[in-house]
Amino acid sequence: MIRNIIIGVLGVALISTGFWGAGQAEQNEALRIENENNYQRAFHDLTFHLDELQDKVGTTLAMNSKNQLSGSLAEVWRISEMARSELGQLPIGMMALHDTEELLNKIGDFSYETTVRDLGQKPLSSKEYEKLQRYYEQSGEIKNDLRRLQASSLKNQLKWTEAEETMAENGSPMDNSIANGFQTIDGKAKGFRESGAAPDDPIHPAVDKQIAEKIEGKPINKEQAAKKAKQFLQIPDSMKVEISELEPGSAYEGYTMTMEEPEGEDIIYMDMTKKGGHPLWFLQARPVDEQEISLNKASQKAHAFLERNGFKNMEMMEGNQYDSIGTFQFAPVINGVKIYPETVYVEAALDDGEIVGFKGAEHLINKKERGTLKPAITEGEAEQKLNPKVEVKERQKAVIETENGDEVFCYEFFGTINNDTYTIYINAETGKEEKVEKMKHAEPVYDTM
Repeated sequence: MIRNIIIGVLGVALISTGFWGAGQAEQNEALRIENENNYQRAFHDLTFHLDELQDKVGTTLAMNSKNQLSGSLAEVWRISEMARSELGQLPIGMMALHDTEELLNKIGDFSYETTVRDLGQKPLSSKEYEKLQRYYEQSGEIKNDLRRLQASSLKNQLKWTEAEETMAENGSPMDNSIANGFQTIDGKAKGFRESGAAPDDPIHPAVDKQIAEKIEGKPINKEQAAKKAKQFLQIPDSMKVEISELEPGSAYEGYTMTMEEPEGEDIIYMDMTKKGGHPLWFLQARPVDEQEISLNKASQKAHAFLERNGFKNMEMMEGNQYDSIGTFQFAPVINGVKIYPETVYVEAALDDGEIVGFKGAEHLINKKERGTLKPAITEGEAEQKLNPKVEVKERQKAVIETENGDEVFCYEFFGTINNDTYTIYINAETGKEEKVEKMKHAEPVYDTM
């Protein structure tokens, strides 16, 4: 009798242990998925902000007005801080990327110090302009290497969690494509160190906080979120979705998801808000073959993707090619006015035009009714505010966001000086020059071999 009781107790214990082990495995897998999604988002945001950083430094070099310089340098500071934060979110601490971080630190430090001083009394010196030129060149090198690594990671479905595990097990980066890529990037940054560190606080509130404050809608559960994700991506209902809630420390409530084809060739990462079930971003990692369609054709597919998912009146503002991936920026145009704060970003594979990336948080947090926008000055009066050396090629109206986060209704002028093209925004109410942006040249095709 006692023997039977002992056997029964042991059986119950064994079953309980099995359930506990299964629960632990599920928790570990959910944590792995969430970590991979966070790493993917941080990496692609880092790449995006290095693009922005070089562009903004280049724009600053073309300015002369102390007010414009101060605002532009403040924006350089903000972007460098965001890039530094995103670099810190990646599992690359064991690689000791001091030189890359220091490059971002010194750009942020320089821009902050020049922003807070009176540029009217103490304008930028020739040596400081030379320093800005070096920052422009250095950030361009880092940007190109990041884009090359991004193209390789998408094409070869590289996973950050695997790189993290490799480093943890071996105590060094070893032979891992992601780790090796960042070591190459850090090598490029060597020799450019300067003293000082940038301030820790960003100028604008975090996007996550804005999502928490502005996104509305009825909360959805995991099953509803998975269904919405499949509808958004137009993937088969039979495709398995691994889903978990964002960690409690997140500013907003949401879900992080991983979707994988049965064959394992395609992996999709996505984050979605719990309120309203709004997709914030997604990234599809899959092999991308040689280019078969044009960038223009891919932009049409990107526009159709947005239309299908309820983004109305969207027009492409910019398109670039990185290896076999097309990246596109869209914004709504309402009554002839571009609404830049509601921008969305879409990526398409150039082998077949499939949509492989989306970023829509800015659109969600800035979408609102703005009423009828009527300028107080004429287009001609606004054009008189431009530098006389600018040869105007195109004129439009637009709503933009200034460095301090305010929306401004402007006339948008596209013009050239020598061989460079600029976009200049003149306030349609006051005639003030609000912003000057240097337009990008054609991007190189990055070799991922």
